[in-house]
Amino acid sequence: MGIREFPNGSARGKAATLGMRRSPDVSPRRLSDISPQLRQLKYLVVDEAIKEDLKWSRSVEDLTSASVGLTSIEERILRITGYYGYQPWAASYKRDERSRESPAPAEAQMQAGAEGGGRVSRCCWKCSVTQLKKIFWGVAVVLGVCSSWSGSTQLAKLTFKKFDAPFTLTWFATNWNFLFFPLYYLGHVFKSAEKQSPKQRYRECCRFFGDNGLTLKVFFTKAAPFGVLWTLTNYLYLHAIKKINTTDVSVLFCCNKAFVFLLSWIVLRDRFMGVRIVAAIFAIAGIVMMTYADGFHSHSVIGIALVVGSASMSALYKVLFKLLLGSAKFGEAALFLSVLAVFNVLFVTCIPVILYFTKVEYWSSFDIVPWGNLCGFSILLLTFNILLNFGIAITYPTLISLGIVLSVPVNAVVDHYTSEIVFNSVRVIAIVIIGLGFLLLLLPEEWDVWVIKLLTRLKVRKKEELPEGNGDVTSGLPNKSRRTRPSMSSFAH
Repeated sequence: MGIREFPNGSARGKAATLGMRRSPDVSPRRLSDISPQLRQLKYLVVDEAIKEDLKWSRSVEDLTSASVGLTSIEERILRITGYYGYQPWAASYKRDERSRESPAPAEAQMQAGAEGGGRVSRCCWKCSVTQLKKIFWGVAVVLGVCSSWSGSTQLAKLTFKKFDAPFTLTWFATNWNFLFFPLYYLGHVFKSAEKQSPKQRYRECCRFFGDNGLTLKVFFTKAAPFGVLWTLTNYLYLHAIKKINTTDVSVLFCCNKAFVFLLSWIVLRDRFMGVRIVAAIFAIAGIVMMTYADGFHSHSVIGIALVVGSASMSALYKVLFKLLLGSAKFGEAALFLSVLAVFNVLFVTCIPVILYFTKVEYWSSFDIVPWGNLCGFSILLLTFNILLNFGIAITYPTLISLGIVLSVPVNAVVDHYTSEIVFNSVRVIAIVIIGLGFLLLLLPEEWDVWVIKLLTRLKVRKKEELPEGNGDVTSGLPNKSRRTRPSMSSFAH
């Protein structure tokens, strides 16, 4: 009576009844053991009467809905077919089943909600702490980049008053790059769980140059060109400091970000972004306005050309590195910069010697060389490059780039008190335009998507707030009309 049969399925319905009454001592190990009963299930339905009678039974709920709290489909099928002694039509089983049931749904939901909420809160707390640490280290790195870059620029300007040799200063400071790999190895020893010998670490980092490591051919084809670009970038920058003030030099060097974008767009086929084109236009306009600020004098024009050349060499260095070598890990980057120092010692040393004997960069005695200034400049430049290359390990790259543009106001303040710089309107506008272009270049590629999402959320919130306000106003109107109607009727009478 409790099971209704489909037409043309009477025999199968009887077999199904027998299958449902199967003794509980025969428990199948897998679904194939009850395949006849599974085939019979598709011809069965449950009457409304038995559903009402067995409303506490899980098997009936499983027949009507698949979203009940059973652990698997296999368990549902085994309970439906009557295995494991599950016979919901027995009154004694109904009472036992009620006593063995899991906690009430409300209690289970509260418990699950409490556990889930605890996990979410712990996760949010962990994420917030991590982000706060990154921001804290970011502020520290920004201050370090700003102070080291502006400090090296000012110290170079001070050095040239006693020691007029920009190429020799470039060669001397580049030799300090040899310390990159030893410093990285010290950090690896203190931080890494798996310690490696210097030779093992060196061989592992040499894989960056290819399967054969750092061979003589790789040295001349992949390291030497970057050594030349490194030397040209620093020499042109230092030579420009002799011609113009440090504020103009530092702000014009910020244009290298725009040159990197243009070269990446042309050479690397990077994604086109309209906002970065606007930033590049700002950079070019700032260069022109900076030249106009001093009246197109030959001295200032040469200095501006030198800084623009330095920024161009820096951009070419970055784009070629990405094109030929790709991305490098910290150890690989440290080894590469140390290799540049080796190239500088082996192949660039002859140039300062030639300049000395030709009296282009000449000093009468080594006693008058300001070794303190030279070492201080080299240490500041080394610190700047360490923070620039390895700072991304502890903070966001955008914060590191902000340190470069923040060096401009620092140099401006120093120049205001130590030199005769004139901050006319044209120079100030040029500085603002170049700084704005630099900041636009720091925007991520998906910045427009983020802005659209933010605007969409704001619109949705406004739409949600409006109906609530309208509901309050309209809910008050009927009451007011009801209160006024009796008075109007009485007035009519």
